[in-house]
Amino acid sequence: MSDLIQIVDSLENKISKLLHKHELLKQQNTELREQIKQVNAHSALQADQLKQWEEKFSALKNANAMLGSDEYKRETKLKINALIKEIDVCIAQLSE
Repeated sequence: MSDLIQIVDSLENKISKLLHKHELLKQQNTELREQIKQVNAHSALQADQLKQWEEKFSALKNANAMLGSDEYKRETKLKINALIKEIDVCIAQLSE
């Protein structure tokens, strides 16, 4: 009978330890989920900033080309030609 009591006590002890470990893991899981949310939000913010910088860079390239920089002249000429074609299409639609 004494052996049975020791076994039951040992099982209770182990179950208690497992429950404690389970609670700790749940807390850690919650913390990790929160960190993931923060990282995702930070990533989205950086993606927005990158898009803004790319737009600024494109505008700067166009400004350099208009100021006489040979490096981006071809790109700017193509963009201007595309804009002229769009305007011509609009004028043609308005005259109909």
